[in-house]
Amino acid sequence: MFSNPSSKYRAYPPIHLPDRQWPSRTLTRAPIWCSVDLRDGNQALAVPMNVSQKLELFDALVRCGFKEIEVGFPSASNTEFEFNRRLIEEGRIPDDVTIQCLVQAREDLIEKTVQSLIGAKRVIIHLYNSTSPAQRRVVFGKTKAEIVAIAVQGAQWIKDRLPRLAGTDVRLQYSPESFSATEVEFAKEISEAVMDVWQPTPERKMILNLPDTVEVAMPNVYADQIEWMSRNLKNRDSVIISLHTHNDRGTGVAATELGLLAGAERVEGTLFGNGERTGNLDIVIVAMNCFMHGLAPNLDFSRLNDLVQIYERCTGMTVPARQPYAGELVFTAFSGSHQDAIKKGLAEWETRAGDHWDVPYLTIDPRDLGREYREVIRVNSQSGKGGVAYLLESEFGIELPKDLQREFGPLANDAVDRLGREVSGTELKAMFWREYLERAEPWQLIHFHADGSAGVFSCRASARRDGAEVALTGTGNGPIAAFVHALHESGAPRFEIADFKQHALSSGTEASAIAYIQIRLPDGKTKWGAGVDTNIELAPIKAVLSAVNRALT
Repeated sequence: MFSNPSSKYRAYPPIHLPDRQWPSRTLTRAPIWCSVDLRDGNQALAVPMNVSQKLELFDALVRCGFKEIEVGFPSASNTEFEFNRRLIEEGRIPDDVTIQCLVQAREDLIEKTVQSLIGAKRVIIHLYNSTSPAQRRVVFGKTKAEIVAIAVQGAQWIKDRLPRLAGTDVRLQYSPESFSATEVEFAKEISEAVMDVWQPTPERKMILNLPDTVEVAMPNVYADQIEWMSRNLKNRDSVIISLHTHNDRGTGVAATELGLLAGAERVEGTLFGNGERTGNLDIVIVAMNCFMHGLAPNLDFSRLNDLVQIYERCTGMTVPARQPYAGELVFTAFSGSHQDAIKKGLAEWETRAGDHWDVPYLTIDPRDLGREYREVIRVNSQSGKGGVAYLLESEFGIELPKDLQREFGPLANDAVDRLGREVSGTELKAMFWREYLERAEPWQLIHFHADGSAGVFSCRASARRDGAEVALTGTGNGPIAAFVHALHESGAPRFEIADFKQHALSSGTEASAIAYIQIRLPDGKTKWGAGVDTNIELAPIKAVLSAVNRALT
């Protein structure tokens, strides 16, 4: 890399707009959405989709609520042309969905595009030609006037053929391709020249798509370009300004959102950002960003996992694990402090029905996307007690007391660290069982029975100690106290009960209870034990022996 990149590269010049308005605006409604998955997204695939795959993805886009879908470039190949014909002839397009087709300003391509649309109910014919200085110089070798002439001629060829689409609701769209790298004055000139041919009106608007074909500037510059066009374009009320951003600088979402503040009303993009080079705008992100701010996006991503599977099957692409909203890990916390905050936030949310969502680290409720809370917290060596406790409770109903969380959390983390990978809830439960419930040395319960009332209880029990059976008898103000007294009488180390919790693990005739007992030794140290039994009286007795065994080993 150059130590002085300015010798080779330069920043894109700013737009002179000293009274720009977009920085102080707030979005109040979602834009018109147009999916370009089947054209721009398909064009970017190493192996383009076949007709069956395109049909499946088209149906998925319709279910999501897209009302405008760019279905292809029908003049580019027979596959693209036949796809259009199947959509139309098989009646696959809902009455409220408009299909859009892209075409260059060439007469033969326009002719084939119009042929592909005969019989459709609602269509957008999308004309484009390149306008940037580099395209004019390198690709076409033409002057500005000659580039304008190409656009005007293309617009006229389309207009001349509109009678052949009688009975079809036809809307027209023009894109000065590479708009973001084009002088705004020239972009205005060529756009208005096309408008002069098509003669849009406030009642019958055309779409003016101003693409960030290649990101060449910071997103605020793109917003300035959009606002400049919106404020200076003649007959602005006869035009819908549309955005089509790419992600070369990694700011496609920001450019789109700022462009909407700057006056645009429509957005083109793809599911999960598939597209040329670094990709198109991820339309899911912008839609869900609206959603998390309380704006109805008019798109339904409530079954996002299913949509990801369809997308990956049809395109052969994969959704990155960290892709906003859709990625496998976006509602996952590995950090212990994050896990603890999420767990507490989710618990609080359940008590605040009707209030606004405000859970730490979760911008939206995963359930709104068809995700499960069990996906929120996962455990690896970086996790803390909160994550461990959450998985045990959410998957198995094991509600560890706070102090027991503090004791078991580090033990679990050490075990996970030795494994060197993420662990499942089932593995965590097995770790807990081995540490607390499967300890049979030196004490193992054989039999326990207690009688009493009015605070006076006696117990008779038997246990194995170091393999030998021992008879135990004791008294106390309850069954647990009586058993502790019996252990002391048999020569077990002195201790006292510091804490006791118990709850049901399941329901029905085979319901189990789990008990947690914390003992305090003469030196002040504490140990927890746990016991499970269908008999709620036996579970805490087993927990006492679990704590004693852990204190002795």
